[in-house]
Amino acid sequence: MPVTLAPRNRTLLVTEEERSLLKELLIDFSESIPVVALNQIDNRIICGDTIAVLPKLPQAFADLIIVDPPYNLTRKFGDQVFAKTSFADYVSYLQRWFSSLVACLKPNGSIYVCGDWQSSSAIQMVMGEYVTLLNRITWQREKGRGAANNWKNGMEDIWFGVKDPKHYYFNVDVVKMKRKVIAPYRKDGKPKDWIETDDGNFRITHPSNFWDDITIPYWSMRENTEHPTQKPEKLIAKLILASSQEGDVVFDPFLGSGTTAVVAKKLNRHFCGVEMDETYCCVAQKRLQIADYETSIQGYEDGVFWERNTLSSHSKKRK
Repeated sequence: MPVTLAPRNRTLLVTEEERSLLKELLIDFSESIPVVALNQIDNRIICGDTIAVLPKLPQAFADLIIVDPPYNLTRKFGDQVFAKTSFADYVSYLQRWFSSLVACLKPNGSIYVCGDWQSSSAIQMVMGEYVTLLNRITWQREKGRGAANNWKNGMEDIWFGVKDPKHYYFNVDVVKMKRKVIAPYRKDGKPKDWIETDDGNFRITHPSNFWDDITIPYWSMRENTEHPTQKPEKLIAKLILASSQEGDVVFDPFLGSGTTAVVAKKLNRHFCGVEMDETYCCVAQKRLQIADYETSIQGYEDGVFWERNTLSSHSKKRK
């Protein structure tokens, strides 16, 4: 029986008819498949177990790798359940696939790995064995339940590493933020370090490693899906813009509902993703088809990232 959503609910769903067509576009991976070439996986989604897939992928094919692995929490992903385990066992889980993952990265490539407070230290430890860590981004995850006997978990981390700290791509100019100026300061009657527009006063600022401008996808947003840990397109766009160029290859070994692939496509990059659950693969494939004509990224316009909940009012004023 088809699911009926409320009129304003834009959550993306895949019908059974769509699924039968979308699954034909996937690479259905089995362990019997030999090593694949880059042209076989270019702009494709692989439906399979990442741990089995990684050794079969080309060496050093990705300019940028974005990883959102299961955190050390008990969580259901479609038909699969990832069970919370000990710190040592979670470290062992990461080590099972991390060396194979880094082998996919070009010598001058960059890698970002997402985590929360319960998995972040394990991620830092394992990443540090294979790449040079350059920074830890902490972003405000404003959505979530409160806790009666603890602080609400409102932050997540993204660890930033590179193979060669002397040779890697990073473009800060394309990830600057546009912030409202609350107390505009003038020198000799002219704005100092800010711009005056008909829409208000703004300052273009360099991004730090704390991001408080991210909106978690929710039911009235076009990018929203039923995936339980979906990352926002705006979040991933910052990583892709800063650490890759147009035409580069962006790889996501835990693709989920497809955000990395979708954003890479919108920003004129090549992509490849691996996801175990066929339903999420089909959701990602449908999102990629929508990205053929819907190329906007929430919170990103005019080459800058806007503060949370400010772009919509700006756009209305311009109409």
